[in-house]
Amino acid sequence: MATPTYQDVLDLDAGDPLAPLRERFSLPEGVIYLDGNSLGALPGATPRHLAEVVEAQWGRDLIRSWNAHDWIGLPRRIGERIAKLIGAGPDEVIACDSTSVNLFKLLQGALALSPSHGTILTEDSGFPTDRYMAQSVANLASGTSVKAAPRDAIIDHIDDDTALVLLTHVDYRSGHKIDMAAMNKAAHDKGALVLWDLSHSTGAVALDLAGSGANLAVGCGYKYLNGGPGAPAFLYVRSGLQERLETPLPGWMGHAEPFAFSQGYAPSPSIDRFLCGTPPILAMAALESGLAQFDGVDLAALFAKGQAICGLYIELMQDLCERHGFTLASPADARHRGSHVSFAHPHAHAVCQALIERGVIGDFRTPDILRMGFTPLYTRFADVWEAVRILREVMDSSAWQDDRFTRPRRVT
Repeated sequence: MATPTYQDVLDLDAGDPLAPLRERFSLPEGVIYLDGNSLGALPGATPRHLAEVVEAQWGRDLIRSWNAHDWIGLPRRIGERIAKLIGAGPDEVIACDSTSVNLFKLLQGALALSPSHGTILTEDSGFPTDRYMAQSVANLASGTSVKAAPRDAIIDHIDDDTALVLLTHVDYRSGHKIDMAAMNKAAHDKGALVLWDLSHSTGAVALDLAGSGANLAVGCGYKYLNGGPGAPAFLYVRSGLQERLETPLPGWMGHAEPFAFSQGYAPSPSIDRFLCGTPPILAMAALESGLAQFDGVDLAALFAKGQAICGLYIELMQDLCERHGFTLASPADARHRGSHVSFAHPHAHAVCQALIERGVIGDFRTPDILRMGFTPLYTRFADVWEAVRILREVMDSSAWQDDRFTRPRRVT
């Protein structure tokens, strides 16, 4: 197959029915933003929405806004929006806390359902927070241990002692995507539950939690959901499990009647039981605005566009693989890939910094990964072409060898 030409790429953008979605975002001139898998771009409507919440709702209506503007309902309203993106029921998702805190809640609750099983099985090189939280929960539960296995061999390690399998659906480095339905079935056949981390999936790839038989899931709000830095996270609990799953963090907002102010804890029978403290309304409002950018969008077309962009990037990188030693570190097959693509290179950190200086923003993941995230809501095919053109200039000129690009940074 011939390498796509620039005209081919322009034709793809011209024929893209989703191209107008880009106008919903504030993207700086002269920047090619390929890091929405780490922090989503700012929706143009968010500053206006936050100004309304701050000035009119908080400033004018004050505490009355909990009722007048239904602040109290934000976690559920946002959960309903997220449910549409992940194939869940509207009463199975709630926005609250951080991904790490939600992992802790669901890990602890799931273990309590399987007292005769003593193992949390997870991947040996997944996102570190997931492993940290699993080990923390195991340390608190007598007779529980964490077993780690290679990502591609997890199914083979599920046994009769496995209480819970904890997995990232799309790997944060390679973008490798696990077959959710197959994994759920393998775990259920052994009497185990599965807890999915959807942080690199939600809003970027097709998900069907209900259809795949998923039990539990968590995810963040600041990547493809465009909720802003540190946006609230979410959790999913299948409806049939909700009343059985106890939370280790029984805050007042998770009470069946929070404003009865009872001294005895009685958990809500619904997904609300996984709330803990008072919702951060300003952060919730920003996330609600981010999710509104999916309104009216054909999700199947959106996810297909994301994979088409990934495929274009892989094609355009072939010359650089041959001449400058880049190696594809993501699945070539779109069926097994999320919406970011990684290439390994011995000097990936310096190359990434040289690109950022030239307006191409991707990111580096240790030890040698140059990672580019493609957000189909606003990434253009031409952005990919231009990013590869600039990368070619960086490599051909050896610009990445400048000393300033090798200095360590606190955030990569």
